[in-house]
Amino acid sequence: MPKQPSMRMCIACKELFNKKDLNRIVRTPAGDVLFDKTGKAAGRGAYLCNNPDCLKLCVKNRLLNKSFKTPVSQEAYDLLLTQNESK
Repeated sequence: MPKQPSMRMCIACKELFNKKDLNRIVRTPAGDVLFDKTGKAAGRGAYLCNNPDCLKLCVKNRLLNKSFKTPVSQEAYDLLLTQNESK
């Protein structure tokens, strides 16, 4: 029996995607928020699809606060936007 792919939900559009097709954002144990290119960084993860509108919605509505169950600074959201532009 073939193994089922790991599915994750985009925190902005709420659609299910294969885990490998999503961008993982991680809050490290030190409290830093950043894109996790490997998908294996230690910390609490949240997933966004590749749609730029989802990233904008995440920043506008501060969706990471809910996902990480802790306040996320505006600087962290700004950093995510700049990291996404450099990808």
